[in-house]
Amino acid sequence: MESLTVQQLIDAGVHFGCRVSRWNPKMAPYIHGRRNSIHVIDLRETMRGLIRARNFLYHLVSDGQQILWVGTKRQIKGIIADAGERTGMPVVTERWIGGTLTNFSVIRSRLRRLEELERMEEDGTMKQYSKKAIASLRREHRKIHRNLSGIREMSGIPGAMVVVDPGREYNAVREARKMGLAVIGILDTDCDPDGVDIVIPGNDDALRSVRLLLDSLIEAVEEGAAAHRDRLAMTGAAERSGDAKDEGEVGDEPRPTRSQTISRPPKKEEGDAASPAPSEEAPAEPAATPDPVVATAADTDAEKKAPESSDGSAS
Repeated sequence: MESLTVQQLIDAGVHFGCRVSRWNPKMAPYIHGRRNSIHVIDLRETMRGLIRARNFLYHLVSDGQQILWVGTKRQIKGIIADAGERTGMPVVTERWIGGTLTNFSVIRSRLRRLEELERMEEDGTMKQYSKKAIASLRREHRKIHRNLSGIREMSGIPGAMVVVDPGREYNAVREARKMGLAVIGILDTDCDPDGVDIVIPGNDDALRSVRLLLDSLIEAVEEGAAAHRDRLAMTGAAERSGDAKDEGEVGDEPRPTRSQTISRPPKKEEGDAASPAPSEEAPAEPAATPDPVVATAADTDAEKKAPESSDGSAS
């Protein structure tokens, strides 16, 4: 983030305060002195508050939270609207509607009504009503659009509020404090700094002064949003990588062990001739060895019978 210089603040007239007769004594710590009938703001305090606000907004937006820009002065409405367009954050440039923060559920219902009226205008449903009813519906649409169109993208309670002239936007600051929001304010010497968490003392009436200070804050918000997008991209890539790894582990078939490979029989394809299974012949039994006792007895009987036969033949 590029920081501003004191010379840039002087060139934009940030150091010019209000008339001495209109000053708020609580702003004494932020006043350098007086020149004629006008107080001179201490630009060192301006730089200190600006640096604190930039760092705070950067870290807040990098965490994914929203910033609400508030400024209803006629000469700065365009700058506030431009801040909302550049950062994509909600803005309030018209009258602060009571309950915008403290009764957000009702505000959200009015935003849904705004979308309904716009849808009726687009699809031609509104033409089915009488002329008097159509005029009434269009007046309702203009009123809701004027007061709430700047916060129609606000999904919930924002993380912080940036206010130009908190003295004028007293109701907004009060609701923010009640809801626990951090308040960053650009204050002139006639404002009350109570209720503002980060005070940026400066000329809140001059167009160049307000634009310079807000441009510095917008830059911090844009860089915080870029850091948040990068973080989401890295997180998404890591999750996709983890999912792919898990799918690979589940889908891969475990490889068989060596013993399973050896003992697995070969697959038989259809159409192939059935090959005979290899016969497993039992090993031939060794020839029985005659019992020597039995054999000797048999030989003795044969010898006894032999002479008898020979004698008979002789006779």
